[in-house]
Amino acid sequence: MPRILAVDDSPSMRKMVVFALAGAGYQVVEAVDGQDAYEKAQQQRFDLVLTDQNMPRLDGLGLTRKLRVHPDFVHTPILVLSTESSELMKQAGRAAGATGWLVKPFDPVRLIETIRKVIQ
Repeated sequence: MPRILAVDDSPSMRKMVVFALAGAGYQVVEAVDGQDAYEKAQQQRFDLVLTDQNMPRLDGLGLTRKLRVHPDFVHTPILVLSTESSELMKQAGRAAGATGWLVKPFDPVRLIETIRKVIQ
């Protein structure tokens, strides 16, 4: 069963993401911000990281940059799921190493489709 690290500082958003992912057969580990996610990434491997952008302590792009230099996460898909939708932010995400960018509010079916495409 693929394991996904879901990172968001909003408990309600994490709950929606976990509900969608668990329902599609994924094992989900939650993190409350980028720093929490990075600490969890030191302890176990994930098949995909799904992160919010705007969070305290360490934002999504900062997390992406830190993960990309970690040997276990060089090739791991990282998707940003954020209310940020500007082309400038998406470009910054690509430059940081994000695999893709999805905008909130999200469509659970589209989220699962995107994850299935990039997790292979």
